[in-house]
Amino acid sequence: MTVSTTLVCLPFAGAGASFYRPWQRLTGDGLTLLPLQLPGRERRIDEDPYTDAHTAADGLLADLRDSLGTSQEPHRIALFGHSLGAVLAYELAHRLVAEPGFALVRLFVSGSPQPSEPRARRATGLPDDAFLARVNEFAGYTHEALEDPEMRELILPALRADVEMHENYVPRTDLPLPAPITSVRGADDELVTRDEAAAWSKVAGGDFRSVELAGGHMYLADSAQALLDVISGDVGRTAGGPCA
Repeated sequence: MTVSTTLVCLPFAGAGASFYRPWQRLTGDGLTLLPLQLPGRERRIDEDPYTDAHTAADGLLADLRDSLGTSQEPHRIALFGHSLGAVLAYELAHRLVAEPGFALVRLFVSGSPQPSEPRARRATGLPDDAFLARVNEFAGYTHEALEDPEMRELILPALRADVEMHENYVPRTDLPLPAPITSVRGADDELVTRDEAAAWSKVAGGDFRSVELAGGHMYLADSAQALLDVISGDVGRTAGGPCA
């Protein structure tokens, strides 16, 4: 019998939950995709975006409770986040291990240095054109919607808020997360080095694995299946020992 696990996906800066929805058809048996939506984009465009990662993590926990409801058995959860999403997933993970009704199976962090490592260069506070140029430099990726003036006006407030949230983030604890962690990066990522990605081992209180996949910082845009294969495999390896 296949044990069901919900893969909760958290977006990178400027992205919405819709980025992850095509992944549902790529997941194998036993893995159900649940992308969480941040305010200020897509169906939540009229809500003020978060500018603080801790406030965001509290809100995401409430959203997760609302999405899954109550159950006689704990909900088995794996968390995935890329870049900003990795920070949010890490903060949400710390909350989940103390939350009744949930069993955190594994945390997957992607394209991110470990939580206490701040980014050396910043984009927060720059004028629009300079801000976007620096964000594009960081990501090695330009969203085509930003080329349209009307779409850019809609997207920019949430993107600015996300970048501010990421660049000002400081973890509240230096205690290891009592759960296994997998850190993933694109092999050609020029923003996050191999050593920086591997340094997530410092906050892992359980099994740790560092994985590289083909591509740059935004490797997941073109390598979703390879990434989901890693996630499915590692969830399967830790199926017998979630942190409840």
